[in-house]
Amino acid sequence: MKTAMESIKGMVDVNTVIGDAVEAPDGSVIIPVSRVGLGFAAGGSEFGTPKETDLPFGGGSGAGVSVQPVGFLVVGQGAVRLLPVSHGAILDRVVDLVPQLVDKIQETFGSSSAPEGSQSILSRQEQLERQVAELQNQVKQRTIPPS
Repeated sequence: MKTAMESIKGMVDVNTVIGDAVEAPDGSVIIPVSRVGLGFAAGGSEFGTPKETDLPFGGGSGAGVSVQPVGFLVVGQGAVRLLPVSHGAILDRVVDLVPQLVDKIQETFGSSSAPEGSQSILSRQEQLERQVAELQNQVKQRTIPPS
């Protein structure tokens, strides 16, 4: 059991969960994040009749470690972002970027000196914002496991 525990200790440390930071050419710092699962079991038994003084012993132990990448923390340009590695990450990323796009559209067409067609654009923007909120709710409902 001691050997198995020492092997696990050598494999899993804090750098396994939060990896070493890497600096990108633009000055951003990228930090890998992983999920670590660990299992350990041990057992033993003595064989022979109870009257014997030195009973033979049989035993064993085993361990397993699972390391799965979760994503990357990107720190830079005045923001901290998590870039997930999961299969649905692209859809999540698109849904996360839509509000920023809507804000940029609003900045562009939101001035009081805007042309006459700006009211219809603002109306369309509000409709898009509602649709984005609905999409975000649908994505959250898909990613939250049922209780």
